[in-house]
Amino acid sequence: MPSLFSPLTLRDLTVPNRVMVSPMCMYSSEDGFANDFHLVHLGAFALGSAGLIVTEATAVSPEGRISPQDLGLWKDEHVPLLRRITDFVHAQGSTIAVQLAHAGRKASAYAPGQGRGAVPPEQGGWKTVAPSAQRFHESYDLPIALDADGIRKVVNDFAAATRRALEANFDAVEIHAAHGYLLHQFMSPLSNTREDAYGGSFENRVRLLLEVTRAVRAAWPQERPLLVRLSGTEWVESGWSLEDSVELARQLKAEGVDLIDVSSGGNDLRQQLPPLEPGYQVPLAATIRREADVPTAAVGLITEPHHAQRIVESGEADLVALAREMLRDPHWTLRAARELGCEVRWPRPYERAR
Repeated sequence: MPSLFSPLTLRDLTVPNRVMVSPMCMYSSEDGFANDFHLVHLGAFALGSAGLIVTEATAVSPEGRISPQDLGLWKDEHVPLLRRITDFVHAQGSTIAVQLAHAGRKASAYAPGQGRGAVPPEQGGWKTVAPSAQRFHESYDLPIALDADGIRKVVNDFAAATRRALEANFDAVEIHAAHGYLLHQFMSPLSNTREDAYGGSFENRVRLLLEVTRAVRAAWPQERPLLVRLSGTEWVESGWSLEDSVELARQLKAEGVDLIDVSSGGNDLRQQLPPLEPGYQVPLAATIRREADVPTAAVGLITEPHHAQRIVESGEADLVALAREMLRDPHWTLRAARELGCEVRWPRPYERAR
């Protein structure tokens, strides 16, 4: 059997294959609620036999949303509609994780195609928070630097959302600490200029993520896996580096994190990306996997089944995450199995098309 179609066990969860649907914001929610669009969108990947499906960034508080149209888990009323989605995914034989997030200074932003920068209050925008009072871009509002009470609220919000994720019967939780959102903002010396216990040294800058991780792990059953998404590097000199990510991954593993989902960038507009070739971020996942001795997921312009197979077979990553390619073809996993000469489960109503 091709490595891409071998199962992966994380704690008591067995992911049936190594194909992961990467979290992608859909900007299709109202007041944080999932709806029929989310059921069909995420359910299509399960019908296509993806091994692990990860929801879009799901806000732990109203002020943590990237845009007013983001999903949320900040109140109990959000649970039933998400449970409807997880039940459907499980019925198709796939697994599903929720990505819990707080956007920090990048919150209260227009959805793509609706505007640029901050949404004004009269259109549903709100005041943002961050480690330091620094804008992400001139088109964004100046955020408020979080005080001690604000930091405690962030930790408590992640824990409360985790408990709701259990009620919604997600198989795994992923903490979003990448792409310039709040936890990443604290980690980076480019966006964190604090002089207290949460700023300055590496140990101080990663403190909030470790506190969130401990709170989430304590609220999440020991038999269910915990993932963290990191930007492996910021691609900015003097910014967050791959070496930083390796050290942080070691610490996260010690805190009970089971897999690091490795992306990059997103926190500073000065970033200098490498040539955007297929798999350009895979070396980041491979380095963290090797040097921190922790399972990883690789993402970034991975579109071809044979390429995905080589990534897993060579030990560069344990999961291969696809984003836009899944939007183009929600049944990518079934096509990959055919190209790699592998027999996999099809939804029974679809078997006549095999």
